[in-house]
Amino acid sequence: MQTYLQELSYRKGIRRLTLSVIIPCYNEVQTIEEVLNRVEAVGLADEIIIVDDGSTDGTREILQRIENENRPSLRILYHQTNQGKGAAVVTGFSAASSEVFLIQDADYEYDPREYPILLKPLEEGIATVVYGSRFLGGPRKAMNFWNMVANRILTLTTNILYNAILSDMETCYKVFRAEVVKGIKIHARRFEFEPEITAKVLKQGIRIYEVPISYNGREWHEGKKIKWTDGPIALWTLIKYRFVN
Repeated sequence: MQTYLQELSYRKGIRRLTLSVIIPCYNEVQTIEEVLNRVEAVGLADEIIIVDDGSTDGTREILQRIENENRPSLRILYHQTNQGKGAAVVTGFSAASSEVFLIQDADYEYDPREYPILLKPLEEGIATVVYGSRFLGGPRKAMNFWNMVANRILTLTTNILYNAILSDMETCYKVFRAEVVKGIKIHARRFEFEPEITAKVLKQGIRIYEVPISYNGREWHEGKKIKWTDGPIALWTLIKYRFVN
């Protein structure tokens, strides 16, 4: 990571942007502490905000213990009841104070060591929104077939409705200049956050920059939470915000 920071400092006119990593978390007792360790190990986050979304499996107790440790860049916020991933991300956005916001899931599907790849287009000034795509040639664990089909349908619908050429609308790794999302009102509470934020970014005329990332998808028995019923809701969200201001 030091090599990346040195390279950044040598590139003419390039300044490292301050970074808030937002981690929505619900019932991730097996992974949350290690995910936090991995984010900290990268050394790029000026601020890490974990939003516990009403966990009941022991996650909250782990986070309360972590709060008493010497982690000056860490803030932990708590929802008293489970409200959904979208609600947790919105809470994180409201609390974040850096120039760039990056969404990190609280499991092992996405690798924080790829933050430099995600941040580079913003730091070079060629993008204000970057998505990490699982379909641009990076290494990945094979998805379930129907998950892949649903993802492709939702991404294709996004491209048709909003005149875009995205390859992975549903990716977790979404990175924004703060001023982009600070001006967007998000109504989503659950996984419809992904299509809503994408629709509203594209309706502003912002072109989303994609970079390839790796993906280590987990199985249902390992705690994967998105369900088939979230697919139709996401589809309706894309259609709704195409025609509603």
